[in-house]
Amino acid sequence: MHSPLTHFSEEEQAFCDMVSDFAKNEIEPLKMVMDESQEMDPGLIKKFFELDIMGIEVPEQYGGIGSTFFNAVLVIEQLAKVDPSVGTLVDVQNTLVNNCILRWGNEAQKSKYLPQLCKSKIGAYALSESDSGSDAFGLKCRAVPTADGFTLNGAKLWITNAQQADVFLVFATVN
Repeated sequence: MHSPLTHFSEEEQAFCDMVSDFAKNEIEPLKMVMDESQEMDPGLIKKFFELDIMGIEVPEQYGGIGSTFFNAVLVIEQLAKVDPSVGTLVDVQNTLVNNCILRWGNEAQKSKYLPQLCKSKIGAYALSESDSGSDAFGLKCRAVPTADGFTLNGAKLWITNAQQADVFLVFATVN
């Protein structure tokens, strides 16, 4: 039988405490400046990687810490209590970008991108389009096969983490 969600394991409590302290000490002093400038502090992003919160569920073999989805949720919650924008950046990295590559990437893609996403690079999630919003079945963006891979034809809107991103997951239809 599992413990209720209000009772944390030692590991879960340690995640909460570590990230809560980090958020209060490192994010709180910067949040108004970041809000006013509409930019995430690059030094803060570097600290996310140093704190190992950008690859929470990613297995250690790919550079992550091999923890649980629940610990990712706890981390995001602690960050969002201080600054929801920071919580969103870390959330998208962990639960959308990394998770997508873990679930549907081939071994070459996992080996190439996950270590980067855990240690130094931000991932963006490009799903939404003007006509279909976030309806993945209504995408107009096309991936056309070429000799070297694919050519993308189309446009995206509201690309989450785009301003900070180095790696982009772009959703397109092939048929």
